[in-house]
Amino acid sequence: MRTISVAHSPDADDIFMYYAIKFGWVSPKDAKFTNIAADIETLNQATIKGEYDICAISFALYPFVKEDYALLKTAVSFGDGYGPKLIKLKGKKLKRNFKVALSGEYTTNALLFKIAYPNARPVYMNFLEIEEAVLNGAVDAGVLIHESILTYDDKLEVEKEMWDIWQDLAGKDLPLPLGGMCLRRSLPLAHAINYENTLIKAVQVGNKNKALLSRMLIDEGLIRVDAQTLDKYLDLYANDDSVEMSDLQLKALDKLFELGFKHGFYENLLKSKEFLIPSEYEELRAQ
Repeated sequence: MRTISVAHSPDADDIFMYYAIKFGWVSPKDAKFTNIAADIETLNQATIKGEYDICAISFALYPFVKEDYALLKTAVSFGDGYGPKLIKLKGKKLKRNFKVALSGEYTTNALLFKIAYPNARPVYMNFLEIEEAVLNGAVDAGVLIHESILTYDDKLEVEKEMWDIWQDLAGKDLPLPLGGMCLRRSLPLAHAINYENTLIKAVQVGNKNKALLSRMLIDEGLIRVDAQTLDKYLDLYANDDSVEMSDLQLKALDKLFELGFKHGFYENLLKSKEFLIPSEYEELRAQ
């Protein structure tokens, strides 16, 4: 039986979308999934090195790994009226060249931030360290991601919502693409389709059994927040829109790639549909 490595971040939505497999509710055909949890920038860097078969990534990374990895349609996180937050100490005035903590060079929030604030001075750190770095003055501001957007200290305030930056750059009608998953291209296509379908089913099953799965995750000590915060966070990032990317989400992803290309971060302009796994192959083969 083939063993397939699946890497995801330790934040609540990634864990939630994967753990229907971990708990044995969903299994791939003729394969065994092993999971690895690491912060998103560690996963971005690991994908550049080709370390995992299937890996969660920031969408902004994808143009750098498109030759080796295909995009998956499932386990995606988009913001719709919300997203990462640029925070600072209350009352602090930011200069044009303020020092800011970002959760990684290849994260989507870093791409959008650098487009919106070209004179700022980014430093990169684990997303769990950003709030404290702002509180102790190591940086002037920081971009919070994951559950931190709901739980940050009362001494802090929001300077700018990344959602507002996205709307300014992309227009008013598109959701904010944040992260998804990719799969190694060297895997046989029939197997790749099977693995993607397994992950789609896992997200569907998790979403339909949200209360039970959430309780199990808390009981296992896998989540950093309380039950009420978890419910609120999953409503934002692990929901019906996470199961399979819609045409609107693909359009938003294309806009992200267009912005990165326009501002000189990417060498080529990508169209996301061209990099998805051709799942229609399975239907054609069955005819």
